[in-house]
Amino acid sequence: MKNKISPTLTLMALVINAFAIGSTEFISVGLMPLIVESFHVSLAQAGLTVSLYAIGVTVGAPFLTILTGKWNRKFLMMMIMSLFIIGNLFAAFAASFTMLLIGRVISALAHGIFMSVSSVIAADVVAPHKRASAIAIMFTGLTVATVTGVPLGTFIGQQTSWHMTFIFIAVVGAIGLLTNLFLIPSGLPIPGSVDLRGILRIFKNKFLVGSFLVTALGYGGTFAAYTYLTPILQDKIGYSAHAVVILLVIYGLMVAIGNTIGGHYSNQQPLKALGIMFGLLVLSLLFLFFAILSGNKLLATVATLVLGLFSFMNVPGLQFYVVQLAENYTPKDITLASAFNISAFNIGIALGSFIGGQVTKTVGVSYTPISGAIIVLLAVFLVLKLITENKKTEQLSLHIKE
Repeated sequence: MKNKISPTLTLMALVINAFAIGSTEFISVGLMPLIVESFHVSLAQAGLTVSLYAIGVTVGAPFLTILTGKWNRKFLMMMIMSLFIIGNLFAAFAASFTMLLIGRVISALAHGIFMSVSSVIAADVVAPHKRASAIAIMFTGLTVATVTGVPLGTFIGQQTSWHMTFIFIAVVGAIGLLTNLFLIPSGLPIPGSVDLRGILRIFKNKFLVGSFLVTALGYGGTFAAYTYLTPILQDKIGYSAHAVVILLVIYGLMVAIGNTIGGHYSNQQPLKALGIMFGLLVLSLLFLFFAILSGNKLLATVATLVLGLFSFMNVPGLQFYVVQLAENYTPKDITLASAFNISAFNIGIALGSFIGGQVTKTVGVSYTPISGAIIVLLAVFLVLKLITENKKTEQLSLHIKE
């Protein structure tokens, strides 16, 4: 007998899960000063809580997607959130910095496969013409987490201790686990074994490989500065810890606005739109750098919010472009291509936060936006190269048809 759970309720469960996942992903940004103080580590070392998490997602997305292809989707989602809860509790009760990092990696493995599986579930439970909207609804959980989850977690950490923040996230994860139990249908389609030859097909295609590089550089460049945003605002601009929480909320709202605008303008020509977005992101990072150097609080506030608007505007376009390419070049491997793009996002986060850490260690945290701007500028050049290659391919195919 077919399960009669309303698609709206299933999407609500996915949103709650995505909120938990999104809250833990960037929570280290808000907790950075507390972690430095608690474990007596440097800012660059504390940045590992972001970069190692990203590496965990990078490994988790394709590897666990391949490993669990034959699993029942409802059971898999429950296992994902169980792993997520374990990771956050491990972090919450970490007695050493190493244990905290292990907890972060466990949570990250859950994050990687969640992003691969939840998009497919969202698309499966609705009518074909509503699939894109269903996936967008699921992603609102991540956006809401940026707006409310991260600042709320930061506030809890400041009022009590950073340990309580991870307990709070584990509780949200437990609510997500319960919603999976009651609101995700049991009879969802099971993809089956992933064709490992698909990996070769994907990585033999220059456009897909190019798109992964664009994702890593264009998305990751922001994290050279974003990872260290709290110490920048507190130590360089002179904001209090409470004021930083408010700024993080407004920053999150700007991210939500940017995501919406980015999705709208990426519908028709995603590559061209990405080139423009990356150019604006380079300018916003340079603006933040000069605002920090000026020491002007108003200018730095405006620069932070402008960065929020452009930092993640590229996400819908990057994901849509990869799906579009996979549909054209490797139609059997769309899910796997999406999983590799999720890995590319997180390679970018790891790269950006690592470079930001090295810059912080050598010349100071004030210069992290410059390093971010250079990384994103590489993405701009790569986009221009892909546009040129696309034109050549189109002209060649037209010539063959003639």
